[in-house]
Amino acid sequence: MHVLDRGSDVPDPLAPYLHVDRSRPLHDCWVTGHMVAGLDGTAAVDGKVGPLSTGPDQALFRSMREIADIVLLGAETVRREKYGAVRLGAPAQARRRALGQPAVPPVAVVSRSLDFDWSARVFADAPPDARTHIITCAAADPARRAAAEQVATVVVAGEERVDPAAAVRALAELGHRVVLCEGGPTWLGELVAADRLDELCLSISPLMGGDPLPVAVTPPGAGTARFGLKGVMAEDDTLFLRYERARQEGHGDE
Repeated sequence: MHVLDRGSDVPDPLAPYLHVDRSRPLHDCWVTGHMVAGLDGTAAVDGKVGPLSTGPDQALFRSMREIADIVLLGAETVRREKYGAVRLGAPAQARRRALGQPAVPPVAVVSRSLDFDWSARVFADAPPDARTHIITCAAADPARRAAAEQVATVVVAGEERVDPAAAVRALAELGHRVVLCEGGPTWLGELVAADRLDELCLSISPLMGGDPLPVAVTPPGAGTARFGLKGVMAEDDTLFLRYERARQEGHGDE
C-alpha cells in the first residue's frame, strides 16, 4: 500500500482521457462508461444525477463526449435527465472534424417499449450528420417503431429484449469505434454482465445520502468483472478515477 499525494496541476483535465489508446477493444468496439457516484455509492439524488454532480465533474462530463463516436444511454436516463443532442465547444468540434468525425457524436437510446415523446429535444435537436439512434428489439411495437423511424435511425439488437452484445456489435457495424455510455445503472450493468465494458471513468462526489441506487445494477447471477486502476485525478473535493477491464487471454483478438 502507498499514499497517493496530490501531484502537479493538470492544465487540461480532458487531455489524459484523449490520449488513451482505445484501438484494442475487448470485442467489437471500445465501450467507455462515464458515471458519478456519491461517497456511499449512490448514483442519483431524487431520481436525478444533476444534484449529485459537482462543478468539476459536470465540466469533465460535457467535454468527455469528444472521445465518442456515439453516446449510449438507457431510455429511463433520457427521460429523467431530459437529454438533448450532444453539444461541444468549437475547439472540440474542430479536432473531431480533423479526424474525419462529425462535429458532435450522435446519441443512441436503448428502449424496448419505444415509449417516447418523439418531439423531445434528443430527437428534434439532433443535426443531420448526427441523427439520434434508437436501439430496440424485434418484439417492439410495430407502430411505435414506425414512429421512431421518422425521427431516428432504428437499430434492432435482440429478439424479445435488447441484447447488449448485439447492440454493441450493431454500433460497431455502423462504424462507431468508441461508444461512450452515460448510464443509467441498469443498462451499464447489462453491459458489464455481457463483458462489453472496456473502460469506466468514475467521478466520486463528496456527498452521501442519495437514492439507494448503485452506479451499476448487474442482472442476477451475472458474476463479477475485474478492472485495473489506470488513472487518478482530483479537483477540490471531487475524485476522478479511470479503470480498464482486466484482460484475459484471448481478449482483444476477436
